[in-house]
Amino acid sequence: MVPGKSEPGAAIKRFFILSPVSCILAEVEVPRAKMDIQWFPGHMARARRILQEDLKLVDVVIEVVDARIPYSSRNPVLEETVGRRPLLVVMNKADLADPVLTARWEEHFRSRGLAALPVDSVRGAGIAGVTPLVREMAGPKTVSLGSSGRLPRPPRCMIVGIPNVGKSFLINRLAGRKSAKTENRPGVTRGRQWIRVAGEVDLLDTPGILWPKFDDPEVGYRLAVTGAIKDQVYDQEAVAGRLAAWLAANYPGSLEGRYKIRAADAADPQEVLALIGNSRGLVLQGGRVDTYKAAVLLLKEFRAGVLGRYTLESPGS
Repeated sequence: MVPGKSEPGAAIKRFFILSPVSCILAEVEVPRAKMDIQWFPGHMARARRILQEDLKLVDVVIEVVDARIPYSSRNPVLEETVGRRPLLVVMNKADLADPVLTARWEEHFRSRGLAALPVDSVRGAGIAGVTPLVREMAGPKTVSLGSSGRLPRPPRCMIVGIPNVGKSFLINRLAGRKSAKTENRPGVTRGRQWIRVAGEVDLLDTPGILWPKFDDPEVGYRLAVTGAIKDQVYDQEAVAGRLAAWLAANYPGSLEGRYKIRAADAADPQEVLALIGNSRGLVLQGGRVDTYKAAVLLLKEFRAGVLGRYTLESPGS
């Protein structure tokens, strides 16, 4: 991705994007207008401070991750910040992930003392299991309140996670409403409100927005593939090309079945994109295949589950 020219005086910020050549993270300057979420030390410090304040109000923390990348979509300091407070890992978008690997990730989290639950917050699958788990995990705290002579109250929880993992969808499902009040800026939380959700649990209305891991090139690639990073801040052809190569090597039938191509015959990822583009009639004047549009198409269909259910990482990998 080559950023467009900025207007005179436009704010320029440093951001980590994927290098067009190697798909590794590189620090570049891009116009602020191109950014979806900007994370800088000040933002991260403020987000953590807000989280620490909200933690005082809740008994259980629900971390939403993308079931296709359960490791890469976690915040690097959440467990440390939460401390001894119960943490429930909700693996959202499970309908798009490999069910076998999802089960392995569930077992992995539980082996580390964390409750885990796969859900599909768009269609509602698995959502009914959230509040019973919260009540169970909050049990010791609510019992201690009663034994100390304080009035009993429902368990309280909050939802946190990196951008674009479905936090608001989960709140909407739990609250039984169409839209959640959220602000898509790092470290910003609106006035705190509580929602009484099914199962007699109080949920903090606004999700906590946390930052992903920035220092691992593999994590950056997986975040880009699944749409956790806005497309304008990385090279889509490089990322889609690497995805195409991965699919061709591991699941060649997915590309052959969808695009009627023989990916095994391609010499490199760019050629796989060219085959996809040609199969869809994405041809520029002069007969050259528009590999950029092919990249956009591949990423869109992968994210939507059109090509199948895939998980990009496994426990211990």
